Amino acid sequence: MRIRHSLLSAAAAAVLTVGLAPAATATAPAHAATAMNPCGFYETGSDARYNHCTSDGSNVIIEVEVFGPNYERCVGPGDTWLGSASRIQGAFYVGRTC
Repeated sequence: MRIRHSLLSAAAAAVLTVGLAPAATATAPAHAATAMNPCGFYETGSDARYNHCTSDGSNVIIEVEVFGPNYERCVGPGDTWLGSASRIQGAFYVGRTC
């Protein structure tokens, strides 16, 4: 499986940090503890996906990079299918909620 990552938001980075901490000092959010996919943009086979890792249930705006004009999209917590990996070059958090 080929995986490409985009920049992670500060919130996603915090979730990752908590998820990597020893269980005695912190409890990872349920979503981070059970997530099989990386946070942010990634590809699996022919699909391009974005995994918004959050513990607060927020929706965020991402910029989707495509051949042609990029576009913004609001995504909720968890994994979102963006389209064919042959069309999508990447996606990243733009720093705004929606």
